[in-house]
Amino acid sequence: MEIVLFSPDIAQNVGNIARTCAATGTRLVLVRPLGFSLSSRQMKRAGLDYWDQLELEVVDDLDTYLEQTPCPTYFFSTKASDSYTSIAFEPNARLVFGSESAGLNEETHQKYSSQFYTIPMRKETRSLNLSNSVAIVLFEGLRQQNFSSL
Repeated sequence: MEIVLFSPDIAQNVGNIARTCAATGTRLVLVRPLGFSLSSRQMKRAGLDYWDQLELEVVDDLDTYLEQTPCPTYFFSTKASDSYTSIAFEPNARLVFGSESAGLNEETHQKYSSQFYTIPMRKETRSLNLSNSVAIVLFEGLRQQNFSSL
């Protein structure tokens, strides 16, 4: 599987996600612009000593990247109505998450509307932390694969 973060803002979240990706053998793709430097001390600290075990790519444009590497792609947003648990995850699934401050842009919502899913939560809550959201969805996909890649 692959995690794609669109314009992430917070280095510590990306560091935590990188650690999750390293622990699960999941590729991580970051889409610019980033709200921090990749050499950020906080990001490195959050990933601890896992950076050498991570397959990381940084790209400039989400649409170009998606078109160049076709595979089952799912987008996650608090604005979606279908639950992530309704997905039958494939081993090569790509999981796309938006930035902490703005989520995924309206153009992406319109272009890929049938591929948007949410993590159910109380309406009084704005959203979950990005690194928690990635872990929830990724581990559901891995569970459906019987954790065969671990």
